[in-house]
Amino acid sequence: MMQHIVIPIPPSHGKQEIEIEMTINGVRQQVRYKVELFYWADCEFSADNRVDCIRQLLNEYNQDWMLYYIGAPNDDYVPVTFVNKEDWIMQRSWRGLN
Repeated sequence: MMQHIVIPIPPSHGKQEIEIEMTINGVRQQVRYKVELFYWADCEFSADNRVDCIRQLLNEYNQDWMLYYIGAPNDDYVPVTFVNKEDWIMQRSWRGLN
């Protein structure tokens, strides 16, 4: 089971790249996250079909990053958090989860 901590991130428009370095039981680990706002106006699909819009945007996203969390959407956009794939694989191997 993965433990969670919550860290408030100051609000900002557009993409935020976040690097977290932590030491757990004496082992230093670094994980890179990216929070990006996807605007409904950028969708090829109608605003009524937001699931297909998100699916399309995620399918076209940089393959070095994997989906971590989809935040609460509003009328203008949906915030999406990605984690760097290499960091995620490394973090899971430290915990014996692979």
